Amino acid sequence: MCGRYELHTPVEEIARRFDAALTDEAAALPPRYNIAPTLRVPVVRAAAQGREVEAMTWGLLPSWAKDPAAVKPINARVETVFDKPMFRNAIKRRRCLVPADGFYEWRAGPAGKQPFHIGMADDSPFAFACIWEYWAKPGHEPVVSCAILVTAANELMAKIHDRMPVIVRPEHYAAWLDPKLADAPAIAPMLEQYPAEEMRAYPVSTRVNNARNEGPDLVRPLAG
Repeated sequence: MCGRYELHTPVEEIARRFDAALTDEAAALPPRYNIAPTLRVPVVRAAAQGREVEAMTWGLLPSWAKDPAAVKPINARVETVFDKPMFRNAIKRRRCLVPADGFYEWRAGPAGKQPFHIGMADDSPFAFACIWEYWAKPGHEPVVSCAILVTAANELMAKIHDRMPVIVRPEHYAAWLDPKLADAPAIAPMLEQYPAEEMRAYPVSTRVNNARNEGPDLVRPLAG
């Protein structure tokens, strides 16, 4: 699964990398080293003209939910995303990208759970495959929300956890964001595991366990 990640690259740089316009709310989002569910996060999606970086709530609220207190999944499994009513329309029509510099996963051991920071081997920013929804009901503020897709772990991640987020290759960004591409057979190849040899992982401080903790020290490798 993916339940915590970090994006310290400034959102202005993210907009440049993805050739996207910045909405006002997204432009105000600060770099964060400990992003948890329910927070507002920068998301890249198709716009009327080109792309935009929009702020969304991490935790998908489907358009048909009766109220905003409904269950809001933070992840969607690739094995069932085309079939589950909560996800099947979004995967075909409302795909987006969640930029990240790394994500956290915990490995169980005799001394407890050890957190790891996982990212690209060259430490460059990347993007999770994501789906989004728009919820609006009388008497409530509209909610734009998202969920990150997850798949089986690759060789690197399997040493830490049995699941991992889907990472979209840059050459697939245009197709992933294209709302006209609604064919499951055309979408599915973009959901494959990211190659383990292009990633790296190292243990970090258990301070990341508390979502209230913030700062660059959270991504520093443990000494020794």
